[in-house]
Amino acid sequence: MSAQTFNPERLMQVILSPQVSEKATFIGEKYNQMIFRVAPDATKPEVKAAVELMWKNQKVEVESVRISNVKGKEKRFGRFMGRRGGWKKAYISIKAGQEINFSEIAQGEVK
Repeated sequence: MSAQTFNPERLMQVILSPQVSEKATFIGEKYNQMIFRVAPDATKPEVKAAVELMWKNQKVEVESVRISNVKGKEKRFGRFMGRRGGWKKAYISIKAGQEINFSEIAQGEVK
């Protein structure tokens, strides 16, 4: 499925933010993957189409998408135990030799 079969407004809301951590950096360098925080109801085809739509100027082609649900941590609030909200993350594999440039997205929103 390509970006044309999905609603572009929906695709712009699927990817929430890139996940920046040591693990994400390691995976990015070793396996040519990016990790994104995505909407809780996002599907693999939607995530693929959203990445290709957002970086269509760079002609980024997504090879595969893996999605995992992350449980929220248990935290203590005074004498009560609570739980942070869970979220969903997507591992995006892009084709060899390609790169995602985040500065282009930021410049596109300013214009």
